[in-house]
Amino acid sequence: MNSYQNKNKLELKNICKNYGDIEILKNINISLKEGELVSLVGPSGCGKSTIFNIITELIKYDAGDMVKDGEISYMFQKDLLLPYKTILDNVALALQVKGISRKVAREKVKPYFKSFGLEGYENNYPHELSGGMKQRANFLRTFIYSNDIILLDEPFGALDSITKMYLQEWFLDIRKKVNSTILLITHDIEEAIMLSDRIYVLSNKPSHVKKEFNLKKNMNKKDVLEREALKKDITELLK
Repeated sequence: MNSYQNKNKLELKNICKNYGDIEILKNINISLKEGELVSLVGPSGCGKSTIFNIITELIKYDAGDMVKDGEISYMFQKDLLLPYKTILDNVALALQVKGISRKVAREKVKPYFKSFGLEGYENNYPHELSGGMKQRANFLRTFIYSNDIILLDEPFGALDSITKMYLQEWFLDIRKKVNSTILLITHDIEEAIMLSDRIYVLSNKPSHVKKEFNLKKNMNKKDVLEREALKKDITELLK
């Protein structure tokens, strides 16, 4: 179950980043507590992916400080499943890259297929699965690599609206079974409201946090009027 402890798992303090003469991030302050799902919402090109690349140390920041407590896994919008491997072997690959043998890795990941709604698809290949099922496998592989801190970059963005709706509901159910700390990039305000405990709204570049919304404390997600009011507030901030 999600714990929502007071312990910070990830914290960015006054992070700044330039690409040449272009200022991308300006004093970004973001924190994630254990067990939370926090969303980043902002205009296209504002630097959300740059924030993820800084967290995973793919690029360096120019100023500020970052504190991480745990191992990080990163799931992209595209599933990136290897077409010549079965779904079981695609998922097991997350452990093999850590030096675990293929045989042992396969045995370790098999029990998770039922929980993630993939039981019976272990020996299928990616081209035999729907877009939604491939994203389930993608998320399972990400979870297997590290279920501690998970970065999700538009994980449902490429799906049609019906598949997206079902996968969001599936994701909410999965969250009840794990205690991962999750940072989500999304352009979908309704998705952010549906899935998140907190939302950071980012400005155009140079990007900074315009406002933080705490959904755990301040709203009832079942209240349609509250959801619509929050959506309106976020939309106004993004103008």
